[in-house]
Amino acid sequence: MVDDGQKEKVGDDNPAASSCVRDFASAEQGLAQPAKPTIPPEEGLRGWLTCIGAFFGVFASFGVLNVIGIFQITYQEGYLRNYSPSDITWIFALQICLMWSPGPLFGRIIDTYGPLPLLIPGAILEVLGLCMTSLSRTYYQIFLAQGLCFGLGAGAIFSACFVCTGQWFVKRRGLAVGIAAAGSGLGGVILPPFFLNVRSAVGFNGALRYLALFIGLLLLVCIALVRSRLPKKKWDVKTKWFDFGLFREKTFALFTIGAFFGMWGLWAPFDFLTSSAVASGFSTDLAIYLISLVNSTSVFGRVLPPYLGDKFGYFNMVTLSAFASAIAILCLWLPFDFHHSHAGLMVFGLVYGFPSGAWVSLLMPCIAKTGELATLGQRFGTFQLVVGLGTLTGLPIQGAILARQGGDIYWGLQMFAFLSLLISAVLSTCTIFILRRERGTWKV
Repeated sequence: MVDDGQKEKVGDDNPAASSCVRDFASAEQGLAQPAKPTIPPEEGLRGWLTCIGAFFGVFASFGVLNVIGIFQITYQEGYLRNYSPSDITWIFALQICLMWSPGPLFGRIIDTYGPLPLLIPGAILEVLGLCMTSLSRTYYQIFLAQGLCFGLGAGAIFSACFVCTGQWFVKRRGLAVGIAAAGSGLGGVILPPFFLNVRSAVGFNGALRYLALFIGLLLLVCIALVRSRLPKKKWDVKTKWFDFGLFREKTFALFTIGAFFGMWGLWAPFDFLTSSAVASGFSTDLAIYLISLVNSTSVFGRVLPPYLGDKFGYFNMVTLSAFASAIAILCLWLPFDFHHSHAGLMVFGLVYGFPSGAWVSLLMPCIAKTGELATLGQRFGTFQLVVGLGTLTGLPIQGAILARQGGDIYWGLQMFAFLSLLISAVLSTCTIFILRRERGTWKV
């Protein structure tokens, strides 16, 4: 059995782990009747295999969402040319929302039955969604296939990969979760050239089918490797899913609201950088390669800052990441809406990728540190619901601003993204000062 310190750490950053850890504690005190199996040692071969499998799973889920700019510009110039940018962004907003909002349900399924009941249906939904998108011609068909079907499958894969990786690592959890998260950045690097080359040979719909095949193969590896560290248990009908009373706690409220605003602004370059580049004189193909530039540096952003967060505090790192993302938009993207520069947009893509990738990877470790272990499950559920609403509304608002400015002037949505990330950074800073006063250290 693990010692008391390890038991607390296993559940500290992980919603699926907390209830199981309490069960083991009760067993050690003689409160449970049958002897429960021991928790396997942290890390080890099984843990690192899970981390590798999670890397492939995140590549095949979050990595596809990182290239939504390809679909935005393709639909604007193709099947959905009669729809506004705001209408089109609802497809991707739903996808991103489904990465977060079902988290309370997905987390409880993993907690109870392990990852396979999510991984297998999630893989089927992802592949089915891409195949059906290749057959879709109208807005509602694409919305249901790519937005709902693929988005729900990607959310299931995403949740299973991150929860299970977090279970296997305690001392180096930030590093392990960062490695898994790097799969999304690498997906954003590889998928644009893959998609462009295949599309030139077999067309857009054919490229979607090849993408489905590629994603399906990656998900087979994920299903084979990702396993839960904790044993299965019975479904607890008494467990609370949400607790909005948590907003009476200043640290939780400030950080959650800050994350909401951060999600409003974070995705703007991932979706609109390609179309803004075309408006600046880029060819469509060259503009799509900007997505690879953004994601190339986000690979390092998803690994290095979480690793440093283990040493210097997650809140400090996430706040720096939010400020850096906001400054990059203000200083390196906004000016080129007035003075077009191919090199300037490329530099912005490279600079923005690192802090934006870090910000996403650091959210969940931060929210786990805002309160007590006993309320961890409710904290994650409430946080994910609020963040999901942010992802659902941010891109459509930006698309509406773009449409209001004629469809080819981007400074409005750029300022919206900058201010949203700036508010997020300010609220995170306030959280740091409160935690500093409560805990007597700046390492928060």
